[in-house]
Amino acid sequence: MATIHRTIMRPIITERSSAAYQDRGEYTFEVAPDANKYSIKAAVEQLFGVKVTGVWTSNARGKSRRVGQSIGRRPHTKKAIVTLRDGDTIAIFEG
Repeated sequence: MATIHRTIMRPIITERSSAAYQDRGEYTFEVAPDANKYSIKAAVEQLFGVKVTGVWTSNARGKSRRVGQSIGRRPHTKKAIVTLRDGDTIAIFEG
């Protein structure tokens, strides 16, 4: 299992995810492929000092990409949507 800094790879900040955290308090992160819900919850709580109430995960398969004659593949990714306790926020998404 990865450390907490490798469990949470990066925040996903898009128009859709910013609307989700403003309306429902849901924050989206790209996480390690071998991370489970318990390790994601522990990593977010320890890194940002907040209380996590729910975690949803989804796996996205990498798509095939073609550039000229060569065919490549994008990597598989896993993302987690995390819900926080009322009143808790993560500063990365606010600024």
